[in-house]
Amino acid sequence: MNSTTDSALRSFVPVAAESHFPIQNLPYGVFRRRSGGPETIGVAIGDFLLDLALLEEQNLLSLPGLRGREVFSEPTLNAFMAAGRNAWTEARAAVSRLLRHDEPMLRDNKPLRERALVLMADVEMLLPAAICDYIDFYSSKEHASNVGTMLRGADKALTPNWLHLPVAYHGRASSVVVSGTNLRRPLGQTKADDAELPTFGPSRNLDFELEMGFFIGPGNELGEPIPIQRAEEHIFGLVLVNDWSARDIQKWEYVPLGPFLAKNFGTSISPWVVPLEALEPFRVSGPPQDPKPLPYLQVAGAGSFDIQLEVTLQGAKMDRPHRVCASNFKHLYWSMAQQLAHHTVNGCNLRPGDLLASGTISGPTPDSYGSMLELAWKGTNPLSLPNGEMRVFLQDGDRVTMTGWCQAPGYRVGFGEVTGRIVP
Repeated sequence: MNSTTDSALRSFVPVAAESHFPIQNLPYGVFRRRSGGPETIGVAIGDFLLDLALLEEQNLLSLPGLRGREVFSEPTLNAFMAAGRNAWTEARAAVSRLLRHDEPMLRDNKPLRERALVLMADVEMLLPAAICDYIDFYSSKEHASNVGTMLRGADKALTPNWLHLPVAYHGRASSVVVSGTNLRRPLGQTKADDAELPTFGPSRNLDFELEMGFFIGPGNELGEPIPIQRAEEHIFGLVLVNDWSARDIQKWEYVPLGPFLAKNFGTSISPWVVPLEALEPFRVSGPPQDPKPLPYLQVAGAGSFDIQLEVTLQGAKMDRPHRVCASNFKHLYWSMAQQLAHHTVNGCNLRPGDLLASGTISGPTPDSYGSMLELAWKGTNPLSLPNGEMRVFLQDGDRVTMTGWCQAPGYRVGFGEVTGRIVP
């Protein structure tokens, strides 16, 4: 355990025991004050944000790894992502030191402290990065098996390639939106099984997908793969992802090239990027892999993290959200390092700000399935909501909220939430 994740650390900023943002976390985000002003990079601490652009201006974040570059005055995290792991480690250590309860530099400088610490209630959170490319993997064995069973039967649930490589498709970066953005029900072609021709109209089978994603740091040059042993050097941090899905549109369009309009209408992410370093105390092994992957996908040591995940649904006629799913990041069969190594093994170049998502994260029990398709089992087992309503897929007015956290004795390292409401 390193000095920034020590459980004994305390901040001079009050942090509640169940807050997602203790000093051991320090996730990065981009915000704008509701009173006006430019986009600003900050870190979360309790109910506050620490303005890193202001600290940089005051020469409190002049770090050797940044070589004089002012990365926190940028409107996105891309320049900081590109700076690499040494710079990330230095910046994290410097911010952690400034926030410690026994460090007077910021604590006792009242004018600077009052300018640098901003209440979260007084800001608007923005996309943390200019997302160049977006890739969505299909890395949960439970999810792939469930969907395959519905489509092909239990004896052919997994396609022949699934246990040998991390399956993925290329998503649409322009429609990745920050938490709180409403999503319009998508239009497209659908075809009933007994119909001769397709029809056009709004999706009737709109779904959520519980996922997590990670942002790329320095990346690689075209033609130069990133070996799996160095993959985590290029992972800046993680976010929550809801990759909304129109199942009926996808069913008609996905052969032979995969999803298109069924997925490109919107993907929601949480605004806070939790650094990989903050998750180190929660590192665990993923599921056993059989057959053994090819050498370029073989990784030594634990490659996953114990991140508890929850999904709630609140319909327009409900007075409070209702939990419909509880899963865990550690269920993913293919790790982030394996996903990244596979993505680049052919020489494909990744760039700072690229977003790679996990695919739906389902667990082994019915209450841990990460989509409505699975929870209601293709419509045969509708979900009962507390107000008496039933759901097979999402209705207009439904709000879906996802959250995630790692629990340690006395504190938790969390991701906040990603939420979005379906509008007609």
